[in-house]
Amino acid sequence: MPSTEPNTVEDMQLGLTDEEINLLRYHQAQAGGSSSSRAASRASSQGRLLLDSSSLAALSRHLDRLMHQIQQRIEYLSEQSSVVTMQQYDHAGNLVDNADAEIARFQNIMAQIDELELDFDRIAHIRDIVRDYRQRVENLERELENSSSSRREHHHSHRHSHSHRHEGGSSGRRHRH
Repeated sequence: MPSTEPNTVEDMQLGLTDEEINLLRYHQAQAGGSSSSRAASRASSQGRLLLDSSSLAALSRHLDRLMHQIQQRIEYLSEQSSVVTMQQYDHAGNLVDNADAEIARFQNIMAQIDELELDFDRIAHIRDIVRDYRQRVENLERELENSSSSRREHHHSHRHSHSHRHEGGSSGRRHRH
């Protein structure tokens, strides 16, 4: 039975496709080795996304690195595509002999680019959702911190004003406007 910890959300509720959910679970498990990442990995194995700022930050950094690697691979394959195209023109005399092999190589490169672009888009979508949840969690943490801070100040000022009432009697009434 999956955990229903309040600091997790079911990954099925994130608006991701099945393939994106599988990618999220895989990369959530790959995001690192800290105790927070182990907790994220445990949550991932239960089909949940851990909503704490450190695990979301680690996942976000991991996805950014992954997207950078994919982008570099796309650029490399695009360059290779250009090389193939230029080779086609440069070797016009041998075009008939090499055409089938070069066309197959070009089609293979284009298929790899298409696949990588699709992975890039999926990971970008996952990263955007992770960033959104990370922002929400950080905002909630700030609100909780501010809330507990203001409660301490209120409790302190309440005690402080209470002690003045006993010392000053009705002096508080005389100073009202």
